[in-house]
Amino acid sequence: MTPKAVSTQPIDGQKPGTSGLRKKTRVFMEPNYLENYVQSIFDGIGGVRGKRLVVGGDGRYFNAEAIQTILQMAAANGAAHCWVGQGGILSTPAASHLIRSLEADGGLILSASHNPGGIDEDFGLKYNGPNGGPASETVTARIFARTREIDSYHVVEAEPVDLSALGRQELAGMTVEIVDPVADYAALMETLFDFDALRGLFAGGFRMRFDAMHAVTGPYATEILENRLGAPEGTVMNGTPLPDFGRGHPDPNPIWARDLMNCMYGSGAPDFGAASDGDGDRNMIVGRKCYVSPSDSLAVLTDLAHLAPGYADGLAGVARSMPTSTAVDRVAKAKGFACFETPTGWKFFGNLLDNGDVTLCGEESAGTGSNHVREKDGLWAVLLWLNILAATGKSVAELMRDHWQRYGRNYYSRHDYEAVDSEAAHALMDDLRGRLAELPGKSFGPLTVSEADEFAYDDPVDGSRAEGQGLRIHFTSGGRVVFRLSGTGTQGATLRVYLEQLETAPDVLDQDPQAALSDMIAAADEIAGISRRTGRSGPDVVT
Repeated sequence: MTPKAVSTQPIDGQKPGTSGLRKKTRVFMEPNYLENYVQSIFDGIGGVRGKRLVVGGDGRYFNAEAIQTILQMAAANGAAHCWVGQGGILSTPAASHLIRSLEADGGLILSASHNPGGIDEDFGLKYNGPNGGPASETVTARIFARTREIDSYHVVEAEPVDLSALGRQELAGMTVEIVDPVADYAALMETLFDFDALRGLFAGGFRMRFDAMHAVTGPYATEILENRLGAPEGTVMNGTPLPDFGRGHPDPNPIWARDLMNCMYGSGAPDFGAASDGDGDRNMIVGRKCYVSPSDSLAVLTDLAHLAPGYADGLAGVARSMPTSTAVDRVAKAKGFACFETPTGWKFFGNLLDNGDVTLCGEESAGTGSNHVREKDGLWAVLLWLNILAATGKSVAELMRDHWQRYGRNYYSRHDYEAVDSEAAHALMDDLRGRLAELPGKSFGPLTVSEADEFAYDDPVDGSRAEGQGLRIHFTSGGRVVFRLSGTGTQGATLRVYLEQLETAPDVLDQDPQAALSDMIAAADEIAGISRRTGRSGPDVVT
């Protein structure tokens, strides 16, 4: 088991996106592809000699094989210790917690998040730093730079590590420790929420359905909801992680979690429904006949987090990604604490969390979390909602009506145009960018543009600047539309259009969001020429 250097050469396209490198699984399986990227990670962070790393993933196709390669390369590069989730399984928030609690030097998380899995679908790999959060822009830039000049990688040839056996093993002088992927995370949740109150909620007949979407949160939700909180067996649906997620799309939204939505809007619906995604960092919240948008969920959690023991002392502040609705801004203003607006990508919340500036963070893409880890956390959000329901005795619909009556309703929707021809998508954005200065004062239907710009962010902690983070069109009505190209897809380009309009009149708070936003939807298409440039008559996904 002597380490050896294998000659290689750079492979195009290994630039990390907003959350690591994501490509088709078959691409990651090509000769040297995974090895090149892993070595570039190790080199980009200054080497791993003597370091201790956490390794795990969401169980998608190629997860276990990739972990074996990573371990063999970590040993060859001189790493001292690797903790690996049993069976190669670790949800992204659980991995973040382990990095922090074990004081590891970082971690490698294998996931393409909410993207489909399988040999013909998607795979991904990202590096998280010692704080448990996604690598900073500076680190990912170094990793990418290394992918463009790499000439060799280091590996040991050895028998595969037994990922099923808890305990310690040795691999070429490196300790490999297989750990229970659920236990430490579940224990952390018990410190944040009133588990006695939640047990009482279920004992009193409260009914819930949690759709794990055959992804990584199945074991976590089963242990916490059914085993520790006493929810009836079967509360967790699709709870067995599968390499192809049961041929489903593990994205928790009304389109892909259709079975759950049918259940929650059908006769005899449970009191509460929730879902999480491929790697466990996203969530969907739905009450009986009441879907809660991710932006509204962040606002409600910010407003009522103090009802959970872990947040009883109040919040230091809150942060949201720029495309996320401004509903949470209104809560923060009313409560007298800061609300930060950052680019899309959880890594931009890291400095604010580490600096103690914020307690809660959220993104419109179904991600919410707090300072307990440095990733978004789907199951955490579900438990906070349950704690609020137990403390108030109200239904989800009642809580939403209360919230809108107090703060107004930010009607909000995201329209995704997926797998758009990359050249056409970039041409659309470039053309719109070039016309921003001439848009103010122009009218599109009943809407008049008040201002238009491209979002840039100056980090208040380290002074770094991120540019080109989305095109924003504001209207005199107080609404806005945002255009972005997503960095999470693996094929073509995904054009995302975010639409928002605040309504405070009490008698118009129960409209269908698509109807309430119809004028803005039409204006967005006219301003950017979406139909004309993409050839699409409408979005692929509406959330």
